[in-house]
Amino acid sequence: MLKSMTGFGRGSIEENSKNFSVEIKSVNHRYLEINIKMPRNLLPLEERIRKVVSQKINRGKVDIFITEKSLTYSNTKANFNYVLGDSYIKCLKEIKERYEIKDDISVSLISRFPDVITLDQEEENLDEVWNILYVPLNDAVNLLLSMREKEGSKLKQDIQKRCDYIKELVDKISERSPYVVKEYKEKLEKRIKDLTNNTIIDDNRIALEVAIYADKSNIDEEIVRLNSHILQIKETLDLDEPIGRKLDFIVQEMNREANTIASKVNDLDLLNMVLNIKNEVEKIREQVQNVE
Repeated sequence: MLKSMTGFGRGSIEENSKNFSVEIKSVNHRYLEINIKMPRNLLPLEERIRKVVSQKINRGKVDIFITEKSLTYSNTKANFNYVLGDSYIKCLKEIKERYEIKDDISVSLISRFPDVITLDQEEENLDEVWNILYVPLNDAVNLLLSMREKEGSKLKQDIQKRCDYIKELVDKISERSPYVVKEYKEKLEKRIKDLTNNTIIDDNRIALEVAIYADKSNIDEEIVRLNSHILQIKETLDLDEPIGRKLDFIVQEMNREANTIASKVNDLDLLNMVLNIKNEVEKIREQVQNVE
C-alpha cells in the first residue's frame, strides 16, 4: 500500500497516578529521522520508543513529543539541609550584629535560600512506566499511519491518472512519428524543385537524405522504454512495501527518455506532446517526493 510521509497522531493515558500525552508528526525526508522531546526521567526509554516507531515507519522526518503529568507526588520527598541552613542563619546573625540592623530572620526566609530544601524523587520502575507509556505511543503511531495511508491513497490516484495521460500522449506520438518522415520527404522534394526550377532530381539521393533523417529522428526505442516505465510505475504502486525510492528512480528514467525524444523530433506537434509529457512527469516527481 502506498503511504505518504506526511501525517499526525496523538495518544494519551491516565493510569497509576501517571498521565502521559504523546504527539507524533512526520514530513517527507530522504531517510528515517526520529527526533524525540520528552522529560529527562524518560530518557532511559528512548531506545524502546525508537524501536516501536522504526518498526512501523520506514521513511520520513518524525518528531515525537511526550509530556508527563504526575497526578500525585508519592515518590517525591522534601529534604532539609540543616548544615546549610545553620550556615545561612549564622551568616545572617553576623550581618545583624555587624551592621546593627533589625532581626527579621524567619522560616520563610531561610526556606527560600538555594538548596536548603531539596526534592528527591525515588527512582521509578522503568518497566512499569514503559507499559503505561507504550499505550499512548502505539495509539499515536497507528493514527499517524492511518493518516499517511489516506494521503497515500490520494497520491496513488493522482499518479495513476497522470500515467494514463502520459500513455495517451505516448500513443499519439507513436502514431504521429511515421508521418513526420513522409512529410519531411515531401517538403524536401518540393524545396529542391523550387531551388532547381523543376530540374530532374536524383531519387536515390533524396532517398538517402530521407533515410538519414529517419534514422536520426527514430524514437521507437524511447517509446518502448516510456511504455515500460509507465507499466513499472503502475505495478510498483500496488506493492505492499516502501516504494518511494523505486518510484523516484523510474520517474528519473521517464524524464530522461522524454528529453531524448525532444532532442530527436523536428516536428512542432510532436514537440508539444513531449513537453506535455515532461510537465506530467515533473508533477509525478513532486508527488513521489512525499511517498514512503
